[in-house]
Amino acid sequence: MNTTPTPNEDWLFEITPKNSFFSLPLKEVWQYRDLLILFVKRDIVTVYKQTVLGPLWYLIQPLFTSITFTIIFNSVAGIETGTVPPFLFNMAGITVWNYFTACLNGTSDTFRANAGIFGKVYFPRIITPISIVVSNLVKLGIQVLIFLAFYVYFYVQGAAVSFHWTVVFFPLLILIMGILGLGLGMIISSLVTKYRDFTHLIGFGVQLLMYLSAVMYPLALIEDKLPKYGWVVHYNPLAYIIETSRYMLLNVGTISVKGLVFTFGFTLFVFFAGLLVFNRTEKSFIDTV
Repeated sequence: MNTTPTPNEDWLFEITPKNSFFSLPLKEVWQYRDLLILFVKRDIVTVYKQTVLGPLWYLIQPLFTSITFTIIFNSVAGIETGTVPPFLFNMAGITVWNYFTACLNGTSDTFRANAGIFGKVYFPRIITPISIVVSNLVKLGIQVLIFLAFYVYFYVQGAAVSFHWTVVFFPLLILIMGILGLGLGMIISSLVTKYRDFTHLIGFGVQLLMYLSAVMYPLALIEDKLPKYGWVVHYNPLAYIIETSRYMLLNVGTISVKGLVFTFGFTLFVFFAGLLVFNRTEKSFIDTV
């Protein structure tokens, strides 16, 4: 039986080598959308499948972190949050920050964690980190609902809290943070294939970055207390995302158009740099991972 295709026979899919390191196979991602959905379900189900509390960890983590920050930074260190309750102030920052760290930590080990799959079957490799960013939106959604529950509680208690009209752009802010985490994660994942030290450094680095991202203090506090070192925070795009999210959700703090433009430009640069490194590593990572 002759199975050789005739010259006039068309293939459903044709796998060819990438001609450019900047290739972003959106068409292939759409063709493999069922696989993307499968990966998203896998990421959501398997994380807490064999745990006692299950999805309740989505509640426990931000709740206890917010309580800890409130005691240490507001009660002990005396950081003021204006008319907004310190607990709600901290929870707003932690909720947004958790999404970034989940995207970064999940995508930063893409090649090593999926080496077995990558070495056996073809599909657009970028689907894997994208699925992590998408699946973490579920976790973010649950934590936002928890934040809103406490928001209503404090509002009923008479706290001076209110949304700013710019809150309609909050999903756009989350999208920027997800793309930034995806870009940084692709860079780190590519480096981990050759330099395993990055696996140990990323936990420490993310923890340090949290203190430089205005998660537990207003951005204006740095200008007042440490004006000589304020540039360290002001050149951190995550600080503008955290500050702007609190401005949208709590109507407190400031919003810097210049800072947001810088953040958007930096995010695009990191994403395309990550895509370049990711595509380049994809060609030969199986020999080093």
